[in-house]
Amino acid sequence: MRLFVAIPMAAAVLDELSAVSARLKSSADGLRWTEPASWHITLQFLGNTTEEQYPRLVARLGAVRFPPVPIQMEGLGCFDRAGIFYAGVGLTPAFATLQQRITAATSLCGFVPEARPYRPHITLACGKGQGRGRELRALEAKVRRQPSFTPFIAREFLLYESHLSPAGSRYEVRNRFSLSEA
Repeated sequence: MRLFVAIPMAAAVLDELSAVSARLKSSADGLRWTEPASWHITLQFLGNTTEEQYPRLVARLGAVRFPPVPIQMEGLGCFDRAGIFYAGVGLTPAFATLQQRITAATSLCGFVPEARPYRPHITLACGKGQGRGRELRALEAKVRRQPSFTPFIAREFLLYESHLSPAGSRYEVRNRFSLSEA
């Protein structure tokens, strides 16, 4: 199983991101656009997980106690080296602490936290092949004005399984974990 932990998107933000994507994408842009059903804010990518690790992982994630987290989307941008066009997510102290608690819980199950700094985002499109830098720069040039997004409160985080295919990844929710004051 290829697993990751993420925050689902609020309906209002899904609508807003859908409108932005519809305005920016074209059939000739050479990019692979992601579907709204796949949009989420990754807290930690776990990768391949064994059947033996799974119950312990679910128990550790279920033991995470943290209050709901306010989420504020930021502007659109590109990770040039990765070939990704994204919508940024503000990394508030509360959000950063939640992400650290998740990685601490999963490390007890043998998962290693990412070495790079955490940069929360929603992947909207991916460049393909050699010309992806040019394609992404052309897309960035189409963004005349940064959109504003509705803030929302994350009241849960999810454990997803990623199913890979030539048509792109499909994500299945395996478990839900509540964020609550208690």
